[in-house]
Amino acid sequence: MGPRSRQRRAGAVQSTNDSSALSKSSLAARGYVHDTFAALLVPGTARRAPLIHRGYYVRARAVRHCVRAFLERACAAPGAPRAQILSLGAGSDSLYFRLKAAGRLSGAAVWEVDFPDVARRKAERIRETPELCALTGPFQSGDQASSLCLESSDYHILGLDLRQLERLDQALTAAGLGQAAPTLLLAEAVLTYLEPDNAAALIAWAAQRFPNALFVIYEQMRPHDTFGLFMQQHFQQLNSPLHGLDRFPDVESQQHRFLQAGWAACRAMDMNEFYRCFLPAEERRRMENLEPFDEFEEWHLKCAHYFILAASKGDTLSQILVHSSPELFPRVDPASPSGILLANVATSDSQSPSFKRYGHASVLLSPGILSAGGFGEQEGRHCRMSKFHFLSRYCDLEWKGKQIGSWGTEAQWDGRLYQTMTRLSDTQVLVLGGRLSPVTPAMEILQLSFCKSEDDSTEDVSIMVTKASTEEDSTLSCWRHSTTEVSYENQKYLFVYGGRSVAEPVLSDWHFLHVESMTWVRVPVEGDTPEGRHSHSACSWQGGVLIAGGLGASEEPLSSVVFLEPITCGFLWKSVDVQPPITPRYSHTAHVLNEKLLLVGGVWIHSSSVPGVTVIDLTTGLSSEYQIDTTCVSWPLMLHNHTSILLPEEQQLLLLGGGGNCFSFGTYFNPHIVTLDLSSLSAGR
Repeated sequence: MGPRSRQRRAGAVQSTNDSSALSKSSLAARGYVHDTFAALLVPGTARRAPLIHRGYYVRARAVRHCVRAFLERACAAPGAPRAQILSLGAGSDSLYFRLKAAGRLSGAAVWEVDFPDVARRKAERIRETPELCALTGPFQSGDQASSLCLESSDYHILGLDLRQLERLDQALTAAGLGQAAPTLLLAEAVLTYLEPDNAAALIAWAAQRFPNALFVIYEQMRPHDTFGLFMQQHFQQLNSPLHGLDRFPDVESQQHRFLQAGWAACRAMDMNEFYRCFLPAEERRRMENLEPFDEFEEWHLKCAHYFILAASKGDTLSQILVHSSPELFPRVDPASPSGILLANVATSDSQSPSFKRYGHASVLLSPGILSAGGFGEQEGRHCRMSKFHFLSRYCDLEWKGKQIGSWGTEAQWDGRLYQTMTRLSDTQVLVLGGRLSPVTPAMEILQLSFCKSEDDSTEDVSIMVTKASTEEDSTLSCWRHSTTEVSYENQKYLFVYGGRSVAEPVLSDWHFLHVESMTWVRVPVEGDTPEGRHSHSACSWQGGVLIAGGLGASEEPLSSVVFLEPITCGFLWKSVDVQPPITPRYSHTAHVLNEKLLLVGGVWIHSSSVPGVTVIDLTTGLSSEYQIDTTCVSWPLMLHNHTSILLPEEQQLLLLGGGGNCFSFGTYFNPHIVTLDLSSLSAGR
């Protein structure tokens, strides 16, 4: 790489600091963390989305946890030498000012290192801000030729390139950073921007220079699944690629990396584990209620792709159990795969418009498959979808899709997400629930009627939207629920279960809708009520309903499978014993095929693998796992917030849509419809 390329790359990396600083300022402004200094260190303001706030919140809490553990240990003994905090790639971070204002630097000092331009800009900002100068106390400023940009009795800012270790070592020594004193090295999303050899040299240098030290890093991992690939693509487009992820893709390899470099002990965990195990339940509830939020899949995936690591050495700091917790985060890895299911692209650009949407609903009608709602790409922009998608098969071989509009004199399609759609007849669909925003439920029950042209072809079709009831109905104000057809006293009912609402983050109630009269009725249900959930799956089976997984209270994925069994006087809740137990999951789809329950895709946080298809034999209760082979799919397949349609005669499953807003990296959509070959599941019947 030439000098100009390195300069451009450095500039791109520095721009990530500016974006991060604005996010931290927005985080504090919304009350996630207490930080009155973040806004003083960055010019301008920006209001970030709730998903960004959550991501930066868990990062801030993890770093705070490690810093406090270090200071409590290093400064505990009377007469202990002054502790040292060395923040590498510190950028515009406010750590020094927060610690100083909280009285935590009486026995410690802070050194910060970043690119010269970043360091000088921060020093200038401090000099211009009286509130910051009041905390630093008297300070000196270095000249343009010096790497030292600002120096006070307990605060030092240096402009240096972390790749130039000899110069770094000399400058830190000149700035008073000792070798023997307890030292915390902190690198938040820093090493990953260095070439692997440069990062390895920095880790080894720190191990050699500081005999009594703690090295804490926060970085990305899991580069090879769909979220990881999209994450890498984002940073590549910013000209600041993530280095070393292929060599160190998970927490185990990252721990080994530090141990091999001379660190005595090391522990790392992903941010889902840190959030669950190290933050009190009361604090989690406070954070979760700060803003309306409905992007759980992306929140959990973001946390699964970042980790916090603490490596230690020395008599004092090697005893710090930075990551010890009374809370256990059980790993529930799925069983070894029993087989592979082949995925193929069902439609392509030459056959159909792209199917880019998630949070939608799909239903099989006699003319084809109708999908509605969700968030997606329409007319070149990302928005709530106003058009329907119709998928039909030509010559019993080729699937072709098209976008179609709707009309209606008394109702219009309102662009809702996370609704359910149920087939009423060959050409009619009932739409229940959904939301227009995280604080606005879609209250009207709608009926969609499929209208063909006079020649009965599917080339010219439209959807008529009508209200299913002329009366106001406040029974359903939920989304992420399920609707399943059941039979009671020889009458057809729709069983609506679970979901979430504006008032309740998770619902455990249910309703029965009598289809013929379109009225809500009471039907007796016995047995222990299952725990509340949303984003679960529900399938009709033996006149009742099989419910699996979902996201429960405290935003915890569930592994339970329950059956609403028909009995003489109504229904009975029964627990289904599954062995081995399934990995807790949600945002999946499910179908029953040949007395087997198939759980397709979804999100889980208790395993580092990617959900495929879990198959539960409903006769024996035995579960098995199948991987999805995407070799024939030319783009990464993200299987959550999708829909699926079972074609039992063809032994196929159609996967429609899916994806999500991938943190600050952008929104990912599966572009086309995919088929999944299920023939191997029935081979051993």
